[in-house]
Amino acid sequence: MADDLSDCRKTPFYDIHVELGARVVPFAGWAMPVQYTGIKAEHLRVRESVGLFDVSHMGEFLVEGPGALTFLQRIASNDVSVLEVGQAQYAVACRETGCIVDDLLIYRRAEDRFLVCVNAGRLVEDWAWFTENHSAADNCTLVNASDEYAQLAVQGRKGVDVVQKMTDVDLSAIETYRFIEGVAGGVDCIIARTGYTGEDGFELFFHRDHARAMWDAVLAAGAEWDIAPIGLGARDTLRLEMKYCLYGNDIDETTTPLEARLGWVTKWKAKDFIGRDAIAAQVEGGVPRALIGFELQGRGVARHGYPVWLNGEQVGEVTSGALTPSLGRAIGLCYMPRSAAKAGQEFEVEIRGKRIPAVIVKTPFYKRPY
Repeated sequence: MADDLSDCRKTPFYDIHVELGARVVPFAGWAMPVQYTGIKAEHLRVRESVGLFDVSHMGEFLVEGPGALTFLQRIASNDVSVLEVGQAQYAVACRETGCIVDDLLIYRRAEDRFLVCVNAGRLVEDWAWFTENHSAADNCTLVNASDEYAQLAVQGRKGVDVVQKMTDVDLSAIETYRFIEGVAGGVDCIIARTGYTGEDGFELFFHRDHARAMWDAVLAAGAEWDIAPIGLGARDTLRLEMKYCLYGNDIDETTTPLEARLGWVTKWKAKDFIGRDAIAAQVEGGVPRALIGFELQGRGVARHGYPVWLNGEQVGEVTSGALTPSLGRAIGLCYMPRSAAKAGQEFEVEIRGKRIPAVIVKTPFYKRPY
């Protein structure tokens, strides 16, 4: 039975996905391609060559004006002030409780102009959080520009080569988590060396009116490396191999960034931000749990929601899990009591009524060979 997409929003690439025969499913309120030819094949294409992702469901907020930096310093856990123009930064936004509203990518376009990329499934909550904590006194404007932008991600070891064929910009001069505003594929866009797969490549932000032209330009540029569209299924297994968090699975409004081991983007000692006091209190009282990566030692695949047992006691659930295409092993993420959250710790994952041995391992699970 086909998935009901009647209530779903559609990206400007929706018709292309249908033309290509993708399996399109509801995701975060959007009709999105989960796979075209198969998750394993698409995953390996990205790891071995290059793939093209439609990520236009992501949201974009524009924060601009003399007070933009001060406002974002209050909203974001990371230190936005260290960003140079043309630099991007990963951060989280927290409630006063210290728990995570969403994880964010912040792009500094000018001294007083920022673009904040947010998760599709949190767009409504994020916009409410930004506007609730904004006033005229902040001396900056907020614009939800999500409906104007389309976004494509070109990811893989040949990703840079593909985008370089589309632009006169010297991409070798753009380091990781840097970007430039220029022309690619004949379209004005933000060309950002960011991604969610662990591979090299670029994310392209541009006006949705140019969607078809940009899609065709990327596929033409990548033809010699056998580029192909990649669905959300492979996107999920790729990010899991890197232990990149997925909001709604690994982080949510019940988790703090310290529990999720995102302390590296949580500058509670260096600056004030919403949720900072609660996070500092958690540090003082002891962070109770930690997000860990594990491998199953027996047969089966750990899926989201499966119970996790330690010393005969259920201590949580699997947050993400899959059979990793790159490594051929069943891996996953879950929260573990801090005292037990160390490599080599053995525990069990309950799969269809049976407890399967598992062991905590160091992450990321995958490291690219180039």
